[in-house]
Amino acid sequence: MSDVVPPIRSAAEMLPHSAWVADVPGLAEQVDDWLRSLPPERARLVRRARRLATPALHAAGIGRLFEVAGRVVGAAAGWATVDLARSVYRAVVYGERDNARMTAAVDRAQRLVRDSGPVYVKLGQFISTAQGLLPDDVVDAFAWCRDEVPPVPTYVARRIVERELRQPIGDVFESFSDRPIASASIAQVHAARLRADGREVVVKVRRPGLRRQFEADVRAMAILAAVGESRSGSVRAANAHGFVELFAQLVLEEMDLRLEALNMVEVGLASEDAGMVDALRVPRPIPGLVTPRVLVMEYLPGKRYTDAAGELDADVDPAAIIRLGIQGVLEHTLVYGIFHGDLHAGNVFLEPDGRFVLLDFGIVGRLDARQRAALVQFMVGVGTWDAKAQLDAMREFGAVPAGTDTAALAAELEALDVEHHDAVITHEQIVEGMGQVMRILVAHGFRLPKELVLFFKNLLYLNGLSATLAPDLNLLGEVDPIFQYFAAKYEQELSLFND
Repeated sequence: MSDVVPPIRSAAEMLPHSAWVADVPGLAEQVDDWLRSLPPERARLVRRARRLATPALHAAGIGRLFEVAGRVVGAAAGWATVDLARSVYRAVVYGERDNARMTAAVDRAQRLVRDSGPVYVKLGQFISTAQGLLPDDVVDAFAWCRDEVPPVPTYVARRIVERELRQPIGDVFESFSDRPIASASIAQVHAARLRADGREVVVKVRRPGLRRQFEADVRAMAILAAVGESRSGSVRAANAHGFVELFAQLVLEEMDLRLEALNMVEVGLASEDAGMVDALRVPRPIPGLVTPRVLVMEYLPGKRYTDAAGELDADVDPAAIIRLGIQGVLEHTLVYGIFHGDLHAGNVFLEPDGRFVLLDFGIVGRLDARQRAALVQFMVGVGTWDAKAQLDAMREFGAVPAGTDTAALAAELEALDVEHHDAVITHEQIVEGMGQVMRILVAHGFRLPKELVLFFKNLLYLNGLSATLAPDLNLLGEVDPIFQYFAAKYEQELSLFND
C-alpha cells in the first residue's frame, strides 16, 4: 500500500457549507461545540471500557456475578455464557457440533439473559444480529431480544426528560405520547410535538440506573471470561476477553446520547457531501434538547424494510434500492471514514418511493485515513479474488497475529474463492462464504478490531436487505455498476491507492 493515502474529509470541513444542517436553527453552532467537546469524552469511554474488561476482584463485579448466578438457575448458571462460547466456537471453527450440548448451552444462556436485566438483553441483541457469523439456531434463539424489552413507565420517562431539560415537559412539548413507540435495552422512544414550532419529533430517553448496573455486569463478564479462558482452549481462542472489551466500549458509547446525536450529524454530513442526503435520510437532532440521557430529534416517516417491501411504489426498482444501499454503506465507509454500525432491519426504514431512512446511531464505525486505505485494499482484494491483498490489508489493521504463515493462509482463502467463484452468487452463498472466511481467520488467531467487525456485519445486513427485496437478484451482477460508480466519481483518489 502506498505511504501516501487520500485524507478523509472531516465533519468540521463540511459543516460550514451544509444546507442540511443550516436548515435547523442553532444546529450548526451546537454541532461545532460537540465536535470540540465530545471526541475527548469518546476516548475516555474507550479507556473506561478497557479497565472494566480487565478482570479484577472488584466487589461490584463479584457481587453481580453471584446475584445473577443465584437468581437464575443456581451456581452453574454463571457459566452459561462460557458454555455457549465454547460450544459455538467448536461448532464454527472445527465443525464439531454436539447438538445436545449446544441446545443446553443456548437454553441456559437465554434464561440468564431473560432474568438478568437490560444489559444482558443487550448482550443477547449482539448475538441476535450475528447472522452468518454464528450458527443460525443460536442467532434465532435470541431474536426476541430485539423486540421484547419491557418499557419503563411513561411517568418515569417524563420525569427523566424534565430533569434533563430542566423545565416542565409541557413547556417543551405540545404533546408527548403516553406509550413509547419503541423500547430497547438502552433507551425507549416516544413520539412528541414541539410547542415552539409544532414540529413532529421523537424523544429518546435512556433507562434510569443503567450505568451502575452495566459496569457491575461487565466486571462480572470479565471475571467469567478470564476463568473461561483459563479452563478452555476454545474460549481462549475465541478471545472472550476481547469480546467483553468490545461490548463494553460499544455500550458505554451508546449510553451517552450526545455521542449518538453527533454520530447522526456526521453521517448526515457525509450523505450530503456525497449527494445522497435525500436518498439516504438521517434525522437531525434538535439543538438545546440533547443531553447524555435525552435525545430529541426530528421525525422521519417510513417502515422497517422487512415490512415495507410490499408497499413500495409501483415504479420503484428493488435492484436500484439495493444498489443505493450498497453504495451508501461503501461511500460512507471508504470515502468519509464513518458509517452506521448496526444496520439491522429495525434501524433501516424505507419510504414508499424507495428512499432509505437510517435510525439509531448509537453504534458507529470510525476509520482514520490509513485504516480507510487498508479497507479499500481489502475490498479490492475481495472483488478481484486476491487473498494476499486481503491479508495485507488485515495486517494494516493489526488483525494478523505475529508468526502467521500468510502464504499458507492465502492458499486456504484462495481455495475458498475458487469454490464460490460462480457466475451467479446467491444470498445463501454470501452468508455461508463470509462465515467460512471468518472461521478460517478465527482459527488462525485473528483478532478483528471493532471497525472491521461492524463493517463485516453491515455486509451481512445488506445481504439480508437484498434477500428481502429481491431474492432472485444476482448480487455478482451488481458489482460492476457499483465499481464503475466509484471509479468515475473518485478516479483521482483511487489512483493514489494504486501508486
